[in-house]
Amino acid sequence: MRKFSVIIPIYNRPDELQELLESLTQQSYTNFEIIVIEDGSMLKCDTVCEFYKDKLDIKYFYKENGGQGFARNFGFEKASGDYFVQLDSDAIVPDTYFEIVNTEIDKHGLDAYGGPDAAHVSFTPTQKAINYAMTSFLTTGGTRGKSKNLGGKFHPRSFNFGLSRKVWEKVGGYKITRMGEDIEFSIRIIEAGFKVELIPAAFIYHKRRTSLSQFYKQLFFFGRARVNIWRFFPKELKMVHLFPVAFTLFIWSLAFQYLMFPILFYLSFALLLIFVLANFVKASIENKSLKVGILAIPASLIQLFAYGMGFIKEMFLSSEKN
Repeated sequence: MRKFSVIIPIYNRPDELQELLESLTQQSYTNFEIIVIEDGSMLKCDTVCEFYKDKLDIKYFYKENGGQGFARNFGFEKASGDYFVQLDSDAIVPDTYFEIVNTEIDKHGLDAYGGPDAAHVSFTPTQKAINYAMTSFLTTGGTRGKSKNLGGKFHPRSFNFGLSRKVWEKVGGYKITRMGEDIEFSIRIIEAGFKVELIPAAFIYHKRRTSLSQFYKQLFFFGRARVNIWRFFPKELKMVHLFPVAFTLFIWSLAFQYLMFPILFYLSFALLLIFVLANFVKASIENKSLKVGILAIPASLIQLFAYGMGFIKEMFLSSEKN
């Protein structure tokens, strides 16, 4: 049986880890170990790991804070499995996850894979709205979890990302610890000639952020990270990545339109209203909740605007350095 090593970097989130480990006790495929890397946390999760030592093959390590990419590298070095599976600490894993992954690896000869994310029924309405914004094609968030998308080749993301030991031995681990580190790593794996695909059925429930203000900060950082990836791989900057920038500039322009071109302002406002209503309807139907639909309105606007703001700021910093 193929042995999986589950790599989990964590920083000040012991409660989240408890939910993740509990879900891992329910797996139908059980040949896996868990490597938890405490990345310089003040709120340690050692007692949580100790609680599960009789239920899971779990190893706990503490290291000085170095960022999630380098924490995963630390985990790779400690792993004994044939396949490394990276999960974020805010994940809940369905009980057939490893069974599905193992079957798909054999069926398609995958050297590495990524899986999508979804909202669990226990998530709060805000979390479900954020999940909608991050997975809907209307916000461009849906381009992340598709095997073929407007952003080019599928690049696994670290919240749900597996690779064989052979890949790690040839490509190495993360070169950067934040700012798009998982996409940079994915691109190098693909460029090395390894077979990388999305496994649609290998989804996890991803909590993401619990408030809209936290979500704004996260998406702002994602926008900055896209510019950082462009520094490494200029060809990886696609039109779809510029759509949030265009949206941000559009929002900025509304005040000017109102003062100088009222007719154009009303036309622009009507387009924005259509976008807002489309997200409200789509989110309400998908989640069967008007409350989630209402919360999806600010979440969708934040998904685009915050990303665009982060992108613009980082691009401006790049031009200043040059």
